[in-house]
Amino acid sequence: MSTLKLGLVGVGKIVRDQHLPAIDADPRWRLAATADPFARLDGVPAYDSLAEMLEAQPELDAVAICTPTHLRHSQARLALEAGKAVLLEKPPGATLSEVEDLQALAEARRLTLFAAWHSRFAPGVAQAKQWLAERRIQRVVIEWREDVRVWHPGQAWIWQPGGMGVFDPGINALSIATEILPRAFFLREGQLAMPDNCQTPIAATLRFQDADEVPLEVTFDFRHQGDEVWDIHIECDDGRLSLTQGGCRLSVADRVLVEAPEREYPGLYAHFAELVDANASDVDVAPLRHVADAFLYAHRQRVAAFSE
Repeated sequence: MSTLKLGLVGVGKIVRDQHLPAIDADPRWRLAATADPFARLDGVPAYDSLAEMLEAQPELDAVAICTPTHLRHSQARLALEAGKAVLLEKPPGATLSEVEDLQALAEARRLTLFAAWHSRFAPGVAQAKQWLAERRIQRVVIEWREDVRVWHPGQAWIWQPGGMGVFDPGINALSIATEILPRAFFLREGQLAMPDNCQTPIAATLRFQDADEVPLEVTFDFRHQGDEVWDIHIECDDGRLSLTQGGCRLSVADRVLVEAPEREYPGLYAHFAELVDANASDVDVAPLRHVADAFLYAHRQRVAAFSE
């Protein structure tokens, strides 16, 4: 088993909280360099830009792009053009067009491209998908509520175009739903609560249906106080499945099937290594497409201006 040499682009909070512990714990990966004009990691060769990193370390096997969303397309293109496998933090791009362009480039160069929907690697997701595959679904309810002041303190980018607002966490719920539900679903109506001083929503209520008109009701809210609510409840013909705590807890008819600590990023990096070994890609744009549909099709409702 050979070790894969990885370069990290962007050294922000998500890298320090999630990427670094996962990389350190996986013998398949060795962090060889970082690229960030404003941040460094002790003991790791650091460069101000991806271009400098690629020039200095041409032996890198892969690059993980963890920059703000609007920078990911240009960075990923540069890495792919240099022949590197690429991991894209979620969301994989600011627009669907950007991601499709990267897919085409990766396919043409026969390189690995991985859109890393980390919530799909939560402990209960795989078993939930397996259980639902054999059931008739009657109703889906998703509640994703958290306090933006706790999870994104002082991060003004989240309120700008491309920042997605409440869809930054909400897309995690959509990534799970698109993974575990056996049928595609489509937006029928929605409301976006838009603060007067923001370009992205602070809350959203959405109603989807699948081809059989099974309803999927979604509530995202950044104004929540207290313990976070990251829950998916699915009524089926022979029981109710609940995937709660962001996917860490799975129960069916109040019987707990899975309850485990969050370990999404170790699973994510294990999958990335498998993709690199197989020279394969994993790029699903369904969660981002649902967010784009919400911005395209939902009504806007102006609400009070947001302040920290």
